[in-house]
Amino acid sequence: MFQTLLVALGGAVGSVGRYWLAIAAVSISRNLPVGTILINVIGSFAIGFFGSLTLSHGRLPLGEPARIFFMVGVCGGFTTFSSFSLQTLDLLRGGALGRAMLNVGFSVVFCLLAVAAGYALGSHLGAAPAHLSQSIIEEEAS
Repeated sequence: MFQTLLVALGGAVGSVGRYWLAIAAVSISRNLPVGTILINVIGSFAIGFFGSLTLSHGRLPLGEPARIFFMVGVCGGFTTFSSFSLQTLDLLRGGALGRAMLNVGFSVVFCLLAVAAGYALGSHLGAAPAHLSQSIIEEEAS
């Protein structure tokens, strides 16, 4: 039950952060949902960076509760794949195939680059983990 509460609290933090950033990006989101792209890129970087630093053999090892709070709660509440999917569908339904494909391409490429950059920076500052998504229990078993 404690872990569920951590996810809920982290999700609230992430959701509010997503909302504020989306509002801030309205003025630059004319033809593409730039706010959603930025949110997903930032969230991808954050989960890669945090995940690599906080493994049991990382520079800043944290227990599973802290990792769950941030990686599942905050990042899960902050990133917006469902919004990305809906906005892409809206572009397609509106006949904007090119912009829809740009949205998909930018989002996928930049989020993969961001998670790789976060991983690389976190690995440079700490240890080089094999898998970021493993739970502490799985890490200690190996």
